Amino acid sequence: MPYQTGYKAYQRNKYETASPHRLILMLFNGAIQFVNQAQTAISEGNNTEGHRLILRTQDIIYELISSLKEDQGGEIAKNLKGIYLYIIDRLVQANLNKQIDYLVEVNALLSDLKSAWEQIGKEGTLG
Repeated sequence: MPYQTGYKAYQRNKYETASPHRLILMLFNGAIQFVNQAQTAISEGNNTEGHRLILRTQDIIYELISSLKEDQGGEIAKNLKGIYLYIIDRLVQANLNKQIDYLVEVNALLSDLKSAWEQIGKEGTLG
């Protein structure tokens, strides 16, 4: 029991002390993880679990949308918002139709965005 308390504190601290860049990267990682799990669940016929995982992915994408600073980000923020809204639409379609193809597309988009975000971090432009 004391180990669990320490682990929970460690996990909480990891998020509370992360840079904004690192937090966005964590969101991408979580979304990709949930999409992969949703693909597996739906392919195994577990639509209830697939539904739950798709909703968790949607929650993360909404968080990414809310993190955009459209007044400062200009065209880039506007384009990212459009991509995120497209991803939400694909997730809704995947959930309604229980089709993995939509999730494969979402996974590819999220992976590309994550790679771009990692590159930004390497260049040190967003610390």
